[in-house]
Amino acid sequence: MFTINVAKECGCFKKSAYENNMEFDNKDDALIQARLMESHMNQKFCQKHIFYTEEIGNTFTIHVEEKPKESSGGCCGGGHCS
Repeated sequence: MFTINVAKECGCFKKSAYENNMEFDNKDDALIQARLMESHMNQKFCQKHIFYTEEIGNTFTIHVEEKPKESSGGCCGGGHCS
């Protein structure tokens, strides 16, 4: 058996139709589903997080990390830099 595990269930994941710890009979099906989930979560969720998949043994773990804050190029945004 191969498992897709979501390491940390964010609010968007909890509201989605996805389930944690889904099991598959073969590796290819699990990998395809994990990549589809990762792509969907990165494109359609709230954009506060980045999702990526890691394979360890028979488990595909989808990790979640805070999205890095975008830099304003050193400008404070006060309007006096331009």
